[in-house]
Amino acid sequence: METEIRQHEEALRLAMLASDVEALNELISDHLIFVGPSGEVFHKQDDLALHRSGRQKLTLAEWESVEVAVQDQVAVTTVAAQLSGTIDGTAFSGRFRYCRFWTRIGTGWQVLGGSVVAQP
Repeated sequence: METEIRQHEEALRLAMLASDVEALNELISDHLIFVGPSGEVFHKQDDLALHRSGRQKLTLAEWESVEVAVQDQVAVTTVAAQLSGTIDGTAFSGRFRYCRFWTRIGTGWQVLGGSVVAQP
């Protein structure tokens, strides 16, 4: 199962980088709760809207390391990433740490929750 989760993390990375809303829709649970770097809470539709509208554009998304823990139908990942892009026209670049909670549903694995913080 760890290999599956790693494959899903890579699919998520590529979908984020391309703002592929269709792929993101499949990878993200309808019940998503995600805490952004400044503490704001996002739900699935918020995340999809950021990509659909072009308000968020990633020009770089490199996963430096991925750690996976799996138990039954749940997996937790931590990802160290280098990101660059724009949010609402403001450029950003840096190292970030994601924590994601994946759950297995009938059609596969989806992100149910998580958070991201900027690393010094």
